[in-house]
Amino acid sequence: MWTANDLIVDLARASEANPGIVDARLPSDLLGLIEGGAAGLADAARVVEAAVAAPKAQHAANGVYARADVVLHAPHVPGARIGCAGGNFADHTLAMAARHGKTPADAGDIKAVTQRLRGHGIWGFWKVGRDIAGPGADIMYPARTKRFDYEGELAIVLGKPAKDFKATGDIMPYVWGVTLLADWSIRDQHEGDAPLKFGMSKNFDGSCSIGPCIVAGENIDPSNVDVETSVNGELRQQYNTRDMMFSFAEYLAYLTTDLTLYPGDVISGGTAKGTAADSSARLPDGSAAPERFLKPGDTVEMRSPVVGTLVTKIVPKR
Repeated sequence: MWTANDLIVDLARASEANPGIVDARLPSDLLGLIEGGAAGLADAARVVEAAVAAPKAQHAANGVYARADVVLHAPHVPGARIGCAGGNFADHTLAMAARHGKTPADAGDIKAVTQRLRGHGIWGFWKVGRDIAGPGADIMYPARTKRFDYEGELAIVLGKPAKDFKATGDIMPYVWGVTLLADWSIRDQHEGDAPLKFGMSKNFDGSCSIGPCIVAGENIDPSNVDVETSVNGELRQQYNTRDMMFSFAEYLAYLTTDLTLYPGDVISGGTAKGTAADSSARLPDGSAAPERFLKPGDTVEMRSPVVGTLVTKIVPKR
C-alpha cells in the first residue's frame, strides 16, 4: 500500500491497471518493495501518480481507495526482527532513578549524566514480531499486570542487509524508512537477577505497535525527529531523537556484530521521560502509584510531524 494525501493505493493492482508505466508489475508485499530500493520507490511513485490521476469513477479499478474505507495493518515485514533500545534517553533514566530515591549527584548536568550512562554500554531487548498491532488497533490489557505502560519511540526500517557495521559509518544507506513504534511494557513483572527469562515483561500478545506508515524515500535524518505521546488527550511525552544517548548507527553496529540484519528488520531508538513508570509517585511499599498507568478504555496517541499519528485503544482481555 502507498498513501497519497487521503488516498491509499494498492501498488500491485495499480501497476497492473497501468501497463507501460514501469517495466514489471510492482510487488504485492512490503518486503518486495523494500528490496527494490530507490528504483522500486521511484517506480511506485510513477504508478501512484498515474493511478490517482485517473477519473474518480476508475479509482477502484486502479487500486485507489479512500483512507476512511481501508483498514491498515502494521507496516511490518512478517518475521522481521525488532530490536528496541533500552535506557537510551538520560532524562528518562534520571526520572526512573528519582522515583526510586536514587537521584545521582550529577543530575543537574544532563551532558555529564549522558556521558556517565554511556559508559555503562548499550542494552536493549527484542520484541517478538509475529503479531504486530497496526494503526487504530486495539491492545488487550495483559492479565499479568496492574502497571501497564506506554513508550512512544521512533524506529528505523532497514533497506539492505547489514553485518559487522561500524558505528563510525554512514547509516543512511541502510535506512529504508522511519516509523513510530509503541513499546507496551509490563512494569510490575520483574525479571530479577536471574539470567535469560525471555523478556516476558516486553513480550505478550500486542506488545508492540508500528505505524501509521513507514515514511520512505524522503532521506529523513532519524537522529532529529520530534515525537509526542498523549494518553486520553493529555500530553505525556515530548522529545527529539537528537537526545538519544546512543545513535541508531551505534545500535546497528552493536546488533550486527556477528549477526546479519536484513531488509525489513527494525531498530527502535528508545523513549524519553514521561512514561507512567518514570512520572508516577511511589507508594509506601515502594511500588508506583497506579493513576498514570494505562487502563482498559484508554486511548494512546503517538505522533511525529514526519510520520503521522499512531492511535491505539486499550481494551479488556477477552
